[in-house]
Amino acid sequence: MSTHHPSVVLDHVSFAWPDGDIVLDDLTVAFGSGRTGLIGDNGSGKSTLLRLIAGTLRPGSGSVTTTGSVGVLPQRLTLDTGETVAALLGVESTLAALRAIEAGDVSDTLFDAVGDDWDVEARATAALAAVGVPTDLDRRVGELSGGEAVLTALAGLRLAAHPVVLLDEPTNNLDREARRRFADGLEGWPGAVIVVSHDVALLDRMDDTAELRAGGIEVFGGGYSEFREHLAREQEAAERALRGAEQTLRVERRQRIEAETALSRRARYARTDYENKRMPKIIMNGRKSFAQVSAGKLRGDLDDRVDAARRSVDEQAARVRDDDRIRIDLPDPGVPASRSIATFTDARTGRETIVRGPERIALVGRNGVGKTRLLESLVSGASDPGASVTVRADTDRIGYLPQRRDGLVDADSVLENVRRHAPDRPPGEVRAMLARLLLRGDVVDRAVGTLSGGERFRVALAGLLVADPPSRLLVLDEPTNDLDLASIDVLVDALAAYRGALLVVSHDDAVLDRLGVTTWLELTPDGLREVRPGDG
Repeated sequence: MSTHHPSVVLDHVSFAWPDGDIVLDDLTVAFGSGRTGLIGDNGSGKSTLLRLIAGTLRPGSGSVTTTGSVGVLPQRLTLDTGETVAALLGVESTLAALRAIEAGDVSDTLFDAVGDDWDVEARATAALAAVGVPTDLDRRVGELSGGEAVLTALAGLRLAAHPVVLLDEPTNNLDREARRRFADGLEGWPGAVIVVSHDVALLDRMDDTAELRAGGIEVFGGGYSEFREHLAREQEAAERALRGAEQTLRVERRQRIEAETALSRRARYARTDYENKRMPKIIMNGRKSFAQVSAGKLRGDLDDRVDAARRSVDEQAARVRDDDRIRIDLPDPGVPASRSIATFTDARTGRETIVRGPERIALVGRNGVGKTRLLESLVSGASDPGASVTVRADTDRIGYLPQRRDGLVDADSVLENVRRHAPDRPPGEVRAMLARLLLRGDVVDRAVGTLSGGERFRVALAGLLVADPPSRLLVLDEPTNDLDLASIDVLVDALAAYRGALLVVSHDDAVLDRLGVTTWLELTPDGLREVRPGDG
């Protein structure tokens, strides 16, 4: 854990929702003035913890203290496209007052508005330059790309000099260049930064890693990959210790049984001697009393050893993780290697790129270039006359997982949404499959509009899993958004083993590498080109 002076302290904090669902239980932790990556499974309480630190939620018990103001970059940035970059940075009024003074207005209200911030314009342009965004403060937010808007908001947080900054999934939907600039922008941050993210490259650049699990928290000094190596070693040691404790318990139980057998045999011999009157009665009664005391003491000692061994097993078992994970089994669509699946055509050159058989295609390109629009054209079959690239599906068995998960009907239940993809499947079979995605019990009958982002993803994924016949082509637009790191691992492993074709849009190179991508296509305003891994 960071050795810097604590900037955020949670002291015995507990929080539960009104329905009694406990999120945090007697949590005590301190975050220093470095950068901390906050990880944990979906539903573990990461966003709740951020809201407690920000003060938008109050703990049921315990206290939350910070060294000063808290700045927040939410997961979904709400933008007024008509406002200026200066407004998004939070310096518009100060800048306007400064410019009015420079133009000759010397009213006191303007000087009060500027205060000591006479270098606001220089600091603002320097902050934008530091994250690689054009430094025009009068530019409209609507002219920024999504990545530029997020980077500008980050620059605004730095300008505000909040002692504590909270970032919730800040690199979602950013292209790889914007992700790199975002991570660079966090270097040397003067206060405490707490980042919730599933972006491994970003998490690896953190000073500390904090994991929320089962209502508690563990803080590790180092980035995410170092934390995973530490956890693997710790779990290996815990499993060895558990096996040893279980062996000890078996030995103690066996010795307890053997001792009881010996005591029973000894008691039987004593009864035979007593009945045959082999010794004087007074001696035999004395021996009987002594044997009973000795047997009782031996039984007590053996019982204590068995109980101690059982406690040791329980203690070691508690160290071994047995987390509930989603299970994904993608059906085999039986795609021949020579089967044409889709055809991309460069409108300028007429050059065709054909997807055949179980290929893995990564579609990359900067934010706003039209990747999602191209995927939607492929899935819907609708042409886009003005596009630099057109695409034609050569199969009608396509599974589509859109970036916004907007293919779901919010008013319908989970079960109704999923059965729409396979109306002939029995409800019990669909429920069993949903349970493997951790959608169980009352959740299955809840309206999709009430679900979290991670739950909505799993409902959308379920629609792909039940498709009958199975999809020959899976089209996935940023499939790992809204997923915790453990679920990403399961999803990527399942997709890597899938025997159909994959067309994936993702800015996460680590995920694309694990999928075994065979072809990387970069979409540009001028057309489509094949690139080497990581060039996009």
